[in-house]
Amino acid sequence: MIRKFEKNDIHSVMQIWKNENIKAHKFIEKEYWENNYNYVKEILPNAEIYVYILNENLVGFIGLNENYIEGIFVDTNSQYNGIGTSLVNKAKENRDKLTLSVYEKNTNAINFYKKNGFIVESKSIDKDTNEIEYIMTWNK
Repeated sequence: MIRKFEKNDIHSVMQIWKNENIKAHKFIEKEYWENNYNYVKEILPNAEIYVYILNENLVGFIGLNENYIEGIFVDTNSQYNGIGTSLVNKAKENRDKLTLSVYEKNTNAINFYKKNGFIVESKSIDKDTNEIEYIMTWNK
């Protein structure tokens, strides 16, 4: 089940955010994510967030800022079950276009987004990590 984020979801959302960033981005120092934890926790509720609940547990979420996907995360134990696709489809419901950034080295995420209709539009360097990232878009 997908529902809107509620204040008491913050701990679960942040645990998934931290754990999955560290696992998916082995090419970035673990401390980068740990050092940004409190900042993200503070600003996260300003985004439009949807969470995925499975067996009464929060197992994934997507954060949006208008037509920009700030992030999509699914707990490792719940991946490859259509949860990420369901969250992306929720974001597509009332939009004609979506954009996101993804690190070039995060090939699993790139393949996931391509499978869900996104294409690589351009690439740039993330000034915080010095990693190459793709800008990907989806159009209705």
